[in-house]
Amino acid sequence: MVFTKRLREGIRRGEITCSVRFWLGPRVRVGGRYPMEEGEIEVDSIEMIGFPDITPELARESGFLGVLDLLKVAKHGKGEKIYLVRFHYVKRRKLEKRKGKLGKAKGQGRRQKLEGRN
Repeated sequence: MVFTKRLREGIRRGEITCSVRFWLGPRVRVGGRYPMEEGEIEVDSIEMIGFPDITPELARESGFLGVLDLLKVAKHGKGEKIYLVRFHYVKRRKLEKRKGKLGKAKGQGRRQKLEGRN
């Protein structure tokens, strides 16, 4: 998922946790992680909504001043279906710890297998 630059800081701080998207079909999946600068966005839920569901409150929750501001950014391209994506931001620090632990475990297992063959 790509976010306009003005929203990214609010996403990193956890102030923005949803996005309205106009797509032909879903482009993300629940549980999927998508890179954003020094971290990732993890999708918590995705649901189809209609125009009446795009309220001023939802626009502000999505980081916009209001519905028109949201539509100026979100409504582009051929997408006609409207999706509400809820997510949370995962910082790189947490990612590195997780990857580091997995990487060490995999590396140690390979070394043990190789040493056993010699």
